[in-house]
Amino acid sequence: MNSITGHANEKFVVGTLNSAAAQSMDLTDASALPFAAQSISKRTFDFAFSLFVLILLFPVFLMIAIAIKLDSRGPVFFKQTRWGFGQKPIQVLKFRSMATDKCDVTGVAQTVVGDARITRIGAFLRKSSLDELPQFINVLRGDMSVVGPRCHAIGMLAAGRPYEDLVPNYHDRHNVRPGITGLAQIRGWRGPTTDPVHARARVLCDLYYIQNYNLWLDLRIILATIKNEMTGGTGL
Repeated sequence: MNSITGHANEKFVVGTLNSAAAQSMDLTDASALPFAAQSISKRTFDFAFSLFVLILLFPVFLMIAIAIKLDSRGPVFFKQTRWGFGQKPIQVLKFRSMATDKCDVTGVAQTVVGDARITRIGAFLRKSSLDELPQFINVLRGDMSVVGPRCHAIGMLAAGRPYEDLVPNYHDRHNVRPGITGLAQIRGWRGPTTDPVHARARVLCDLYYIQNYNLWLDLRIILATIKNEMTGGTGL
């Protein structure tokens, strides 16, 4: 890739990443898991970074929790079952951004612009991606990584079809821990996946990341994510 920031050209992403994935993406053998799944340095960094964030932002967590309780009735956190490492289900934590009786625990019904389910504080949390902060708890306990393929809800649709039908090697992305942020997100492939090209490009970015993982790439993605969110991000 020429750059890991900015929105990718569709032909470049779909063509180049598809070619890269086809060359060596063979993760059917459990003994041949990608380096990103085996790296001790990655797990050490994840643990240390998530602990640092949780301690540093504890006052922010507290203020958000109070704001959620004042804004609407219901729990502070929202739990959703999503795909984890090894295609095993995990319970992902988020700050609740929707009315309790309208939350979709399956995650199949994707959020759209002007979604009536979202609360007032929830709209701000989603816009700023602050609703994702509790996922550092998932990272700390080993369910997730700071950087990796974004974890999808089980049964998630892309362009009206199951992701598995749209992208045959979709589950290859689950051979590493899912991430809070990833290459696809900083390349601009984020939000509702109503376009099949958009949906495929997102998965292919994930496969490219898995094959090309190194700690330096993780650091660059983290810095790019912070920059994007501080300069008018639209949420992860």
